Amino acid sequence: MGAITGTFKGFGVTFSHMFKKVVTTDYPFKPPVSAPRYHGRHILNRHPDGLEKCIGCELCAWACPADAIYVEGGDNTEQQRFSPGERYASTYQINYARCIFCGLCIEACPTRSLTMSNEYELARDTRQDLIFTKEQLLAPLLPGMEQPPHPMRLGDTEKDYYVGALTNPGTSAGAERAPWSETGTLDGSGTTGERP
Repeated sequence: MGAITGTFKGFGVTFSHMFKKVVTTDYPFKPPVSAPRYHGRHILNRHPDGLEKCIGCELCAWACPADAIYVEGGDNTEQQRFSPGERYASTYQINYARCIFCGLCIEACPTRSLTMSNEYELARDTRQDLIFTKEQLLAPLLPGMEQPPHPMRLGDTEKDYYVGALTNPGTSAGAERAPWSETGTLDGSGTTGERP
């Protein structure tokens, strides 16, 4: 008797789904829109003049529970300036084969250099391709920005950059939404390429 009622319960589930509307996603031609707070691919933001916000402090690497971030700091000089402070990230890598997208690196970043976008298309053919370099993670140059290295344009000291960050945030304002990811993905040169 129990087998018969179990069979009818199973068919009941099947019949209840037969009359529901089928949801089909036309991927990749019309990819689904992710939630506004979705944790996707990381972005290294820039100041409004194009200098990098990352100061090479390695706090994101220390905070990462999966040990997926590797940072090497370098010293800025007056001839070669990549960020407003004394240091910058000469090497920055995120291994997406290990990253668990927890966001602890974002919380640890003192300059709001590292944010997460809504980009979720991270599949690659090899594990080596899942290691994103600094050039791949850097935000693209927006109009009015200049490719580093160059002198500080927003003030004489790094304090001018961080005090005015609330009124003139550069690419960290809304970087979580990754406005360039709707039309393309970042290529190795840090520019936007067309999506296939």
